Amino acid sequence: MRHEHPVRLRWSDPDMLGHVNHARALALLEDARLAIGDDHAGGGLILARLEVDYLRQLYYRVGEELCVQSWVTRLGTKSFTVRQELAQDGEVAIRADCVLVVFDFAANASRPMTDAERAHWTRYLEAGQT
Repeated sequence: MRHEHPVRLRWSDPDMLGHVNHARALALLEDARLAIGDDHAGGGLILARLEVDYLRQLYYRVGEELCVQSWVTRLGTKSFTVRQELAQDGEVAIRADCVLVVFDFAANASRPMTDAERAHWTRYLEAGQT
């Protein structure tokens, strides 16, 4: 199952050329990652790796609502990978792969996922993925 998170670009997002600044686009993806966790995933996650492909320009348009789709592509013992795509005009503009690590902040170390956390993230695991 894919998680869908609606996003709306702000007037302050584009640069002087009219396309959305690359850093602002990353914030939209982060908002979607926070939404997919939805406090059911334990909350102890850190971002360990972020790989982003900017496939086409993303333009600000007043009132336009876009959608970030997120799903799990790999589920390990202490970490997992989330693929995210943000599309405009029916074409993917930004694609990101995010490695998230389950983290115990008191011990300052990674830890294995609980059964509840694994169940939550397994809901978003695409068929055929490991």
